[in-house]
Amino acid sequence: MKLNAQGIADRKQWEEKGYVLPRYDRAKVAAATRENPFWIHFGAGNIFRAFQANVVQNLLNDGILDCGLIVAEGFDYEIVEKMNRPHDDYSILVTLKANGSVEKTVVGSVVESCILDSENEAEYGRLKEIFRKDSLQMVSFTITEKGYSLVNGKGEMLPAVREDFVNGPEKPVSYIGKVTSLLYTRYLAGEKPVAMVSMDNCSHNGDKLYAAVSAFAEAWTKNGLIDKGFLTYVNSKDKVSFPWSMIDKITPRPDASVEAILKNDGVEELEPVITSKNTYVAPFVNAEECEYLVIEDAFPNGRPELEKGGLMFTDRETVDKVEKMKVCTCLNPLHTTLAVFGCLLGYEKISDEMKDRELKKLVETIGYKEGLPVVVDPGVLDPKEFIDTVLNVRIPNPFMPDTPQRIATDTSQKLAIRFGETIKAYEAAPELDVKSLKLIPLVFAGWLRYLMAVDDEGRKFELSPDPLLDTVCPYVAGLELKEDQDVECAAAPVLRMKQIFGVDLYEAGLAETVIGYLKELTAGVGAVRATLKKYV
Repeated sequence: MKLNAQGIADRKQWEEKGYVLPRYDRAKVAAATRENPFWIHFGAGNIFRAFQANVVQNLLNDGILDCGLIVAEGFDYEIVEKMNRPHDDYSILVTLKANGSVEKTVVGSVVESCILDSENEAEYGRLKEIFRKDSLQMVSFTITEKGYSLVNGKGEMLPAVREDFVNGPEKPVSYIGKVTSLLYTRYLAGEKPVAMVSMDNCSHNGDKLYAAVSAFAEAWTKNGLIDKGFLTYVNSKDKVSFPWSMIDKITPRPDASVEAILKNDGVEELEPVITSKNTYVAPFVNAEECEYLVIEDAFPNGRPELEKGGLMFTDRETVDKVEKMKVCTCLNPLHTTLAVFGCLLGYEKISDEMKDRELKKLVETIGYKEGLPVVVDPGVLDPKEFIDTVLNVRIPNPFMPDTPQRIATDTSQKLAIRFGETIKAYEAAPELDVKSLKLIPLVFAGWLRYLMAVDDEGRKFELSPDPLLDTVCPYVAGLELKEDQDVECAAAPVLRMKQIFGVDLYEAGLAETVIGYLKELTAGVGAVRATLKKYV
């Protein structure tokens, strides 16, 4: 059983093994897509393959769509060269359900894969051809939040961006430079309308994409490198829109246990590829069953009925409320809490943590008691039901191979949004007392304890990557697992860092609580568990 057009042609052997196959004429769909593409997506990663591609597959199966997807990869060309094209753009979606069942789907809705390389005339020429098409309605992105940044961690303009600003749209080398160049191609073809839709998991993602694209348009205009009308085009919402969106679906790295299931079925050539850029990619993707994609309904060239595939279209204000509901209360803070304490307590799977009485109670209290009172109900999703699903279905799913170590990545960048916004909401509400927050400060103390890189048994562990480790770790470097040490002297400078917590914890009146917890968490081996038992 080979995952390619020839292998899929023998439908019987796949179906006998329980695989759901495309029910449409893929050759016909591919031809229609090539002639009249409606959606091109940048970022050939797991979330796209598990979510957007499967939504389009379902709509093709139901006859609601007659065109498929085109995917383009701009960071790691080897994904397309070594994974997409050898498998004729097919992939396998393995949905790991909380009830223990596994659903295996061969996804064929991606009918063309492109490489975003301006030095390759054939590849870039094809992308320009796509961008000139009247039919193109949506250009979407999952390139991570870093993908929209034109500067490095120090705020300095990236060399590739500086070079592109000077050289113009002919052969840009930066990612957004290439995207803006393709948009310029669309402008020159007759100022054709299009929606530029970031689907990355970051707040106000459309604004980040707009800021990056408009920066190029302004620089090129200022340097006399393009038609002056392009800047007006980019800034005209009836021509080019940059909608906000909120996406939520857990798609961990392809897991060996899932690979074993497929191999046992007889699927060949499943070996993952680690590219020269260290991307880990496989012919399959494993994912949870729950998924949410809420998009601001701003499509100047129209859009197909994607709501029939489960996507939600609404206004910008509602997208913002959904984003805040998820990121500030109903999912992300709970994940971060489990990540920090999971690392300290030696857990290797997030799902296992939900069998831990103290940890389960900790996230339930943070979600329902401390967070829910300040959530604004977005209307399209009920906050309490969302938390119910997170805590009872999504996180406890034993078949989801997600780890606290992965989720602990970049925690310093997450605390301000995931907890700081709740603190600010308490400060702003006359009927609420910020000092009534008891377990959010415990998470802050837990993170400082985590930075010591020693677990609750006294064993050293490796901290997950985080851009501020060099900044914050020296403060806790002198702490040991013992009583009677000056915890406040070590922690105080960090607790004042608004860029980490969203507020100065001294000004918010929570620093004393955090320090008290940290003193108990560092009292000796087993102190983390003892502290959780005491306060949770």
